[in-house]
Amino acid sequence: MPRVWDVPVHDSTRVRDVRVAAEQAAALAGLDERRTATAALVATELATNLLKHAGGGRVLIDVVAPPVLAGGRDGARLVQVTTVDHGPGIADVPAALGDGFTTAHSLGAGLGTCARLSDHFDLHSVPGRGTVVAARIGAVPDGPATEPGPADRVRAGGVNLPFGGAQYSGDAWAWVRAGDLVTLMLADGLGHGPEAARASTAAVDALRDAAHVTPADALRRLDRALTGTRGAAVAVAQVDARAGVLRFAGVGNIGARLCEGGTWRHLLSRPGIIGTHRPTTLREETADWADDRVLVLHSDGLPSRWTPTAQTCSTTADPAVTAAVTLRDASSPARPVRDDTAVVVLAPVPGNRP
Repeated sequence: MPRVWDVPVHDSTRVRDVRVAAEQAAALAGLDERRTATAALVATELATNLLKHAGGGRVLIDVVAPPVLAGGRDGARLVQVTTVDHGPGIADVPAALGDGFTTAHSLGAGLGTCARLSDHFDLHSVPGRGTVVAARIGAVPDGPATEPGPADRVRAGGVNLPFGGAQYSGDAWAWVRAGDLVTLMLADGLGHGPEAARASTAAVDALRDAAHVTPADALRRLDRALTGTRGAAVAVAQVDARAGVLRFAGVGNIGARLCEGGTWRHLLSRPGIIGTHRPTTLREETADWADDRVLVLHSDGLPSRWTPTAQTCSTTADPAVTAAVTLRDASSPARPVRDDTAVVVLAPVPGNRP
């Protein structure tokens, strides 16, 4: 089941909790002692930064797939540490990432060192609005990857926030690759808690055998796999990277929006529940996929009328950062999250344009 560590950091006692969570996530990801220590160090420094510079915030730690599914390495797992705050922001991000810029009374690692220690690191900060940081730490890959192809130019990332600080989220996302096809799925198990998590986990497990089929066929396979569970709302998006085509099909209340050169388009799901009440007809939508496209999938924990910003359509930001900014800016004390909430982003790898 998708274990997620959600640690609010508003005093120094919670920094230790963040470190322990990173170590537990590293064990789940199968990291060795050295990489476990790296994950713990990065998580501790980022949590300390929240206290020193933002007056507190939230740390989300989970185990995720790589942001790019290089051929032959689809099974790799990484520890993802995401920090979210509504603090003063960083006025000079390049300076904050430079050597010698460290947090007072911290471990002295600094954001620049955290970035170098991480396999993937990105941040988004706006003065007066706050900062989001996403860092991933993984194991050294086993064996060489296959020759790069068009699918190596597609990346994905997301955040998952369990309701009420629960250990397990009823939402889960995953993505798989078969040749030039990359397939992204978001599942929202009915309700929340362990039984919802069991349904979404069944969808993740079934997706591994559906990498080569269309989104509609994948939903049919997932429907059979979820029989006997509560069922789930599920959306599947597939990019044929060589043909430049996006295909989408969904059942239930998974939100889907595609940014096409700055213009947003809704992709619609059919009513129903995968595993219990799948509609007889599954309709697929298609769209062009190009280097200016960004796809956002989200469960119904996110307000349905959230407003995308220029950051949401960024093709240069790490997808996990885009997802975390979306989650942060779409919720507030006046609009609290009332369910498990997952946001997943599919985007091009930067630098694809000729």
